[in-house]
Amino acid sequence: MRFRSAVSVAVLAVALAGCSSAPILNIEAAPVSTASGKKPSAQEVRAAIIRAGSSLGWQMRDEGPNLLVGTLHLRSHTAVVEIPYNSQTYSIKYRSSVNLDAQGGQIHKNYNGWIQNLNRNINAQLSAS
Repeated sequence: MRFRSAVSVAVLAVALAGCSSAPILNIEAAPVSTASGKKPSAQEVRAAIIRAGSSLGWQMRDEGPNLLVGTLHLRSHTAVVEIPYNSQTYSIKYRSSVNLDAQGGQIHKNYNGWIQNLNRNINAQLSAS
């Protein structure tokens, strides 16, 4: 009886561990819009992305024309994203991670929350422009 209970607990633990992953969220060609309706320049979009990321703890760096790379370090976890942008759209694309169990298009579900927060904050920064 004890063996059966131990096996049941082990199976439940493995099943629950599997619930902590989700498909990797990428934001593709999100439209750039401002509250004033004025179309910002690519440099203004870049500045809004950097402000948004920095306020959430992302380290942003330029990696070529119209391409930023954002890195977020939280405890023992690291997420790295590519953010291509222009005056009309931006994207947030998974590049790599550490300790987020990324594999087969799946990743720890907290990653998607970080990407959603970054996306919301970019939109807020653009709207404030």
